Amino acid sequence: MNILAIETSCDESAVALLAGAGRQATLIGERIASQVALHARFGGVVPELASREHLRALPPMVEALLVDCRRDWRDIDAIAVTAGPGLMGALLVGVSYARGLAAASGLPLIPVHHLEGHLLAAGIGGDPLPQPSVTLLVSGGHTLLVRVDGVGRYRLLGQTVDDAAGECFDKCARMLGLGYPGGPAIADAAARGEAARFAFPRPMLRKPNLHFSFSGLKTAVAYLLRDQPDLLASADGVADVAASLQQAICEVLATKALAACRQQGVDDLVIAGGVAANRRLREMLAARCGRQGVRLHLPRGSHCTDNAAMIAYAAWLRHRQGLPIPARDRWDARARWPLDSVVAGTV
Repeated sequence: MNILAIETSCDESAVALLAGAGRQATLIGERIASQVALHARFGGVVPELASREHLRALPPMVEALLVDCRRDWRDIDAIAVTAGPGLMGALLVGVSYARGLAAASGLPLIPVHHLEGHLLAAGIGGDPLPQPSVTLLVSGGHTLLVRVDGVGRYRLLGQTVDDAAGECFDKCARMLGLGYPGGPAIADAAARGEAARFAFPRPMLRKPNLHFSFSGLKTAVAYLLRDQPDLLASADGVADVAASLQQAICEVLATKALAACRQQGVDDLVIAGGVAANRRLREMLAARCGRQGVRLHLPRGSHCTDNAAMIAYAAWLRHRQGLPIPARDRWDARARWPLDSVVAGTV
């Protein structure tokens, strides 16, 4: 089954073509057009600009993808599209375009939950992920711990009560003058810094639940820079703050994720979302999982951030399970769409 997928939930325009057969799916090709340069001067995503850029980028990207993959519309069996959650205007561009393609080609249209795509992305190009497993999904807008018992069988274990980890990276990078997006900027600076120099708090680390909080960590950085403004004038000072911040965030994420595995009696941990590309987090989790006998599953770096390959893969897994495709008049783009409402056989 060949699935063409479209992803426009935020500031990446992405298309992908995936071929699924048996137990495995092969990514034939993908294209991602990042809007980072467009939004960087504003310090964050401007929804109206994102929508316009998706509208401009999608048609030529789809045509170029088919040329790249040496396929035409006769080779496509279904179209998948991110239906939510995300920026409403951006989602509407992708959904409307996908509806038009499906109507013109007569192909079935499969709506996919954006976070479900992230949850399953580590399985792209290999065997399906083991189940049950615990997934740490951590990105610019989300920090979640989810138990995955199968496609469409998800149980939320914990989430952030305020800022997501990626938001903390973005806001602290802005304070440090490191630019946008904050995660990669902090990681680059941290590589030159001393992580033990500043003892930032590890929010909610001693709490028995599996929730997160990162707003206090952001505030601690703000107070440090207020009290020691000379740090901003020194490359070493900025690097040390970045390294200490990154260490604090990674310790919280790794500790909570492994606590979830212990509480659930699960030996497989999956990492997903943009922050899953952070090298320090990957190193820390690999070491701790090794000591605790937990198997760690990581998506490739290009499939941590928003991409259409994960949308195609989630759609294929749903098709493989024989889950029904909802009629086109029964769904639409949704800016808010709780993950725990996505159950097997429904969207």
